[in-house]
Amino acid sequence: MFKSTHDSRIILFNTPLRGTTHAVLLLAALLGGCGMEAATTAATGAAIKKQEVDAGRKTMGEVQQKVEQAAQQMQRAQAETEAASK
Repeated sequence: MFKSTHDSRIILFNTPLRGTTHAVLLLAALLGGCGMEAATTAATGAAIKKQEVDAGRKTMGEVQQKVEQAAQQMQRAQAETEAASK
């Protein structure tokens, strides 16, 4: 395929596409790294959002319990006031 006037081992490294092949491999590695970084960032962002949603649901449940407790206390106080006025 390629004629060499030198040692035959050089043929492998002295091809016309040598620089292009290295550039393509380097570009593929760099772009692959960017894709993985973007995927990792997206996954991390999704995990953080899920934690925020879970924390919000927990807080909402706690607030609902406090509102219900306050309503029950008001009903008891009203019942006690009515009983005392009779």
